[in-house]
Amino acid sequence: MSSNVTPSARPALSSGLFALAPNIRMGILSLLVATIVVLLAAAVSSEMAVFWAFGLAFGFVLQRSRFCFASAFRDIFLLRHGRSMRGVLVGLAVATVGFSVLMSRQVPNPSLGILPPSANVLPIGWHLVAGGLLFGAGMVVAGGCVSGSIYRMGEGYVASWVSFGGLMVGLAAAAYTWNWWWNFSIADGPRIWLPTYLGHAGALIVTLLGLLAIYLLVLWWESRGGLTLPEMPFAGSDDDTFSAKLGNSLRRFFVHGWPITLGGATLGFLNLLMFLNSHPWGFTGEVSRWVIGFTNVLGVGPGELQGAASLPGCALEVADSGILHHMLFLVWGMVFGSFIAALFAGEFKIRLPRQKTRYFQAVGGGVFMGYGAGLAMGCTIGAFFSAIPSLAANGWFFALFLAIGAWAGTQIIQRIE
Repeated sequence: MSSNVTPSARPALSSGLFALAPNIRMGILSLLVATIVVLLAAAVSSEMAVFWAFGLAFGFVLQRSRFCFASAFRDIFLLRHGRSMRGVLVGLAVATVGFSVLMSRQVPNPSLGILPPSANVLPIGWHLVAGGLLFGAGMVVAGGCVSGSIYRMGEGYVASWVSFGGLMVGLAAAAYTWNWWWNFSIADGPRIWLPTYLGHAGALIVTLLGLLAIYLLVLWWESRGGLTLPEMPFAGSDDDTFSAKLGNSLRRFFVHGWPITLGGATLGFLNLLMFLNSHPWGFTGEVSRWVIGFTNVLGVGPGELQGAASLPGCALEVADSGILHHMLFLVWGMVFGSFIAALFAGEFKIRLPRQKTRYFQAVGGGVFMGYGAGLAMGCTIGAFFSAIPSLAANGWFFALFLAIGAWAGTQIIQRIE
């Protein structure tokens, strides 16, 4: 009898050999390395250990669900399917409910004009217009946003590492021009927190209704001739034994791709846990700290960044806190978490772009993303995925111009390719 399972796939699918398959052995080894890092980090600071664990969790979920904001926006315009966007919306809804409860305890009477500490309530202005447009176009041209680039870096995509380098260059450029943007737009930009005007319940209801309306709009858009991408069927053992059931459960978690809605919901919940611990999920603020620190070492740093230290979210940071920082562990934990997930799933492989133009797209798109994130005080994580749940108007404002930029990016890649 013929079999649809190739010989190379048998170790990963056989419940008896599951723990002995090469990709599983490498995954277990990487987990041991991650555990050692946790213990070493805890010896220095418990905060560093906690953020390393958060990074591992975020990276693992990103890779298993292939969660990418660039795909969510790009596929709406290019392919007319919204599977990824539905995952984003579910994640936003989960985080919004949790954030709302937490912030209602932090600021019981929002009418006093007090903003919740650490929530991503940021100034609105022309800097967000430019930041959203540049980041939206850049992530599509580069082939991935920050979250998508992170999990692809963990999978071995060289182009994503190049894009990350471009992101750092863009953040450096944003730092050098920050003071101009501060005086032009950021300093006088209003920080609008919806509960101040609608109350906690009103702001939560309006935000959830907005997300629901977009969800329905995505379904309508797909119905107009777009692609419908079904989830990949699970190929497991039909045996009714305990070992077979355990093997199937492990394969569903470590090997089989997660539904993106599950990934989005999990990321939203992790974002809430991170806010409960300290502050919402963010990324580019820490990377800017590296870049500015490097330019300072070279003696060509941007100098004082007016007002940046007073802003929450992923505002540019002056590197004055040393090399070991809790956010350093979060960022590299995300990369290593996606690497662990890729090893378990047998999806890690060093991949070079087939076309040389991909290098130019990756670095160019990365620069656009970096500059845009610098202006917007966050990428699709900090300025969008953590800002809308913060019940902040700037999250919606950024999302609007992010979508316009993504549409422009699809026009660019269609002409390039």
